[in-house]
Amino acid sequence: MKITFTKLLSISFLTMATGFLSLTAAAQNGEIARTPSGKPDLSGIWQAMTTAHYNVEPHAASYGPHPREMGAASAVPASLGIVEGGGIPYNEQGRRQRDLNKADAHNLDPLTKCYMPGIPRANYLPFPFQIIQSTDVVLVAYEFAESNRIVYVDQPELESQVDAWMGHSNAYWEGDTLVVSVSGQMENTWFDSAGNHHSYQMVVEERWTPMGANHIQYEATMTDANTFTAPWKVSFPIYRHVDENMQLLEFKCAEFSEEFLYGEFRKEGTPIGNPE
Repeated sequence: MKITFTKLLSISFLTMATGFLSLTAAAQNGEIARTPSGKPDLSGIWQAMTTAHYNVEPHAASYGPHPREMGAASAVPASLGIVEGGGIPYNEQGRRQRDLNKADAHNLDPLTKCYMPGIPRANYLPFPFQIIQSTDVVLVAYEFAESNRIVYVDQPELESQVDAWMGHSNAYWEGDTLVVSVSGQMENTWFDSAGNHHSYQMVVEERWTPMGANHIQYEATMTDANTFTAPWKVSFPIYRHVDENMQLLEFKCAEFSEEFLYGEFRKEGTPIGNPE
């Protein structure tokens, strides 16, 4: 039986309260925090230190979409990328679509419309996310667009009936690594702002491996025969926020995208956003 988001929160907050002291102690001595069952405890607020949300492939610095209006503030910084081997192995059709996406990416990127980012993109956006872990499920709450997903641990019989923005996540433990299979994602979830994309058939295998108290090595392998000639992988470290008052804040971006989506239909003279 599936667990509702609200019920999971109530269970998980109790788990967090009882496990806080052990997490703190582990962080102080550099050890990996563990649950009573001995599995790594990934609970906490995390964030990637990468600019892969601009482009997951290696790229030089370049002009942004609004150089006249914003100057260097809209420029794209250079990056070594997070794709192992450097490039995404597109088939011919997939590459043509990537090029079309890239030509008008600042208008077509689903994030400009405040759509949920999907997996793996949600994990390397410049926003923190929180993991709340229990025995059977892991809740991941993302600050961007208040996206979230429930990862079902050792429950392979639970499968998605419909596609969703954040897909459907089943997991199992392989030693200290949480291995997550994500399927059923909407094809409108790009990998970055450079037009890199996939089809609805993509399956993502994530590997979350704690390397210490405040560091997780993250890997994700994408398989999609409709778009790529072979599976390919991204990898990067994710770091725990250790500041005492850290918390997820609201980024309900729907209202920020209203003018972008519907501005042409707005009656002339009508103010943008909340008139207050």
